[in-house]
Amino acid sequence: MESFSVLQFLKDKTILVTGATGFLAKIFVEKILRIQPNLKKLYLLIRARDDKSAKQRMFREVIEKDLFRVLRDTWGDSLDSFILEKVAAVPGDISYEDLGIKDSNLKEEMCRQIDLVVNVAAITKFDERYDALLDTNTMGAFHVLSFAKNCTKMQMLVHLSSAYACGEKSGLIPENSFTMGEMLKWPRQLDIMAEKKLVEQKLNQLQTTGAAEDEVTSIMKDLGMERARWYGWPNTYVFTKAMGEMLLDHHKDNLPIIINIPADMVVNSMIMAMVANANNPSSQMIYHVGSSLRNPIQFFQIHEFVFHYFTKNPYIDKYGNPVIVGKFKVLDSPAKFHKYMAVRSVLPLKVLKLVNLVLCRRFDDICNEFNRRLKLVMVLVNLYKPYMFFQGIFDDTNSEKLRRAMRESGVELDSFNFDPKSIDWEDYFLNVHIPGLLRYVVK
Repeated sequence: MESFSVLQFLKDKTILVTGATGFLAKIFVEKILRIQPNLKKLYLLIRARDDKSAKQRMFREVIEKDLFRVLRDTWGDSLDSFILEKVAAVPGDISYEDLGIKDSNLKEEMCRQIDLVVNVAAITKFDERYDALLDTNTMGAFHVLSFAKNCTKMQMLVHLSSAYACGEKSGLIPENSFTMGEMLKWPRQLDIMAEKKLVEQKLNQLQTTGAAEDEVTSIMKDLGMERARWYGWPNTYVFTKAMGEMLLDHHKDNLPIIINIPADMVVNSMIMAMVANANNPSSQMIYHVGSSLRNPIQFFQIHEFVFHYFTKNPYIDKYGNPVIVGKFKVLDSPAKFHKYMAVRSVLPLKVLKLVNLVLCRRFDDICNEFNRRLKLVMVLVNLYKPYMFFQGIFDDTNSEKLRRAMRESGVELDSFNFDPKSIDWEDYFLNVHIPGLLRYVVK
């Protein structure tokens, strides 16, 4: 990477950001506006029925958030006029072709002006309906790519994926994307269009039989988990994200694509990746942005940090009483967890059911509630088990090369640091993460 200025690169650029009301997108938008007010335009794609609703959502869910306080302090009463000049809220949805943009004049204007596209839009719920996740995480990625390829000044597409799209692999996991039809269980053949057709057929069948909406939702959720596990993925979310990567890899043609894997360090890495690859036509780079290789943190450490914080700063409940925290047992494998649950929950429930039968079902309500809670815990554990006991380490060779090139080229290190080795986990959890979560919860 030759010597360059990030600020110079961003000057006069027009950028489309999808999923603009989401967590990472807001951080990205704030950073860009703060460090380079001389960019030309930010188009923010927002789910809304019309221009007015999109603009209202942009101000209510993005600009008016506390995250933008530095910009408010900098611009004062002029902030709104600055935002209206530099930022355009666009009603749309990546689930549809042309990103659901109905205004043909606006669409043509965007295609003439846009230099960079940053796709952050996604549904991140692990067990959401298969049709919704397929439309957004898989076909949505394809629609964003198709739109980007129609932009005459297009330099690059940055697509935010999930490192866990790798499934439940162990060991060192390289910075590679999925190729079309690739699957984690052999010899099963994955056909994305066949999956889409399967979903359409199932929805038509349910509509024909007059199924209630809650029944449709339940069936579509189960179908997604069933298909994901059939092909080797632990849940529908990462399965559909992996299929989105496949479509990008297969249809990219000569468009440079960066898959930047998830937050300020993530946003810094996104910006640096855009700059570093801007003059590299037809490239595709995968960047793992994480700490599992160079600065790992273990679950037991998080537990220690939480215990230490709330011991020193007790949480006060709604009655004004301090909540006493205690240490809990950290289990490091699924087998140990199931053994623990068998002794502490399953066995006592069986005893309670036996006593209930002897006493003529006097404790039916207690048994049912205990059973309901146990089932809920097991559902959540099965959903999050791949991540609670994940054995993989994400290789970040490409990210490290990017960091090294950044240092050698004299980039503004303080403004764009994304080196995981610089994270002091104890300081981060005690002084940033937990206090931040509490402010969010209290609100």
